[in-house]
Amino acid sequence: MKALYGQQNSPGEEITFVFQERENLPPTRDNDVKVQVRACALSWIDTKLLSEIKLEKELLPVGREISGVVLEVGRKVTFFQPDDEVVGILPLDSEESGLCEVILVHEHYLVRKPEKVCWVEAAGTVRDGVRAYTALHYLSQVSPGKTVLVMDGASPFGTIAIQLAQHRGAKVISTAYSLEDKQHLERLRPPVEGVRQPLVARVIDVSNGKIDVAESCLEETGGLGVDIVLDAGVKLYCAEDESTSKSQLLPHKHDIITLLGVGGRWITTEKNLQLDPPDSHSLFLKGATVSFLNDEIWNLSNVQQGKYLSILEDIMEKLSSSIFRPQLDEPIPLYEAKVSMEIVQKNQARKRQVIQF
Repeated sequence: MKALYGQQNSPGEEITFVFQERENLPPTRDNDVKVQVRACALSWIDTKLLSEIKLEKELLPVGREISGVVLEVGRKVTFFQPDDEVVGILPLDSEESGLCEVILVHEHYLVRKPEKVCWVEAAGTVRDGVRAYTALHYLSQVSPGKTVLVMDGASPFGTIAIQLAQHRGAKVISTAYSLEDKQHLERLRPPVEGVRQPLVARVIDVSNGKIDVAESCLEETGGLGVDIVLDAGVKLYCAEDESTSKSQLLPHKHDIITLLGVGGRWITTEKNLQLDPPDSHSLFLKGATVSFLNDEIWNLSNVQQGKYLSILEDIMEKLSSSIFRPQLDEPIPLYEAKVSMEIVQKNQARKRQVIQF
């Protein structure tokens, strides 16, 4: 039985991916569930985070979002029985690679998969769903009447965040990085038959670099600003200091502070965000807050395990009722997983990559 792993010889080096022959699985422990994997989504491996929390390994397991069938359960398992269809996210400290035919998972990391949800959609949505719930429910309390700005809304995560915000009654504005992204966002519609109103109230095309995001948002909100901003990275310095073409499309941190309304919430994915005293003063005057989006917190602590499992169940329910319609690429066979993971690790995939067994 083969499994895919990542190798990094020294810090800062690119990860190389290799298939390793696995020995037979150890006996199923009391709280373990033996799962036959049917689909596994690929996500970028944050080697710096793993290093910071002392989880570096010689071989890094690849593929943590899995769906599959229960083969066997441990003596103390109460949630599942053989032949149940399940979905979940393997924890950061897992020794198991999701890209393996059979794995062992603690029962507290899994929930049941609805029958009408396919394997690929289940595995391909669960990570982005957790991120969207963390950002919009636990960090910003989205509610009817709020205005939400989702940066890069055509990304797999952005698409799920838009669908969740609109389902909760919020007005959604989004940015697009290309003409294809703009067309995708304009085509998004609610799952209710006969409703033709788009999910996104306004799409701001920033691909040519000439559109001012702050100005567009203030115009859309009558000068009041938006209640919640969910960024996809920000420029920290002046334009001349930014090197890559993608960073040229990102908003400056001052733009985000400008477009925030009174009591607004800025949810950032920029782990190295630096705010100068004038930035902090502007946020103080607005009574606004900044929160950091790290969806790994659910698996780094067991304190809120019940809440985490209810999030996973809710994601599956919304997938089953077509409220969530993920941005997935065509399913990929296992023998192409190595090449696909290299693309994901270089952040070159625009749709979620899912391996189907």
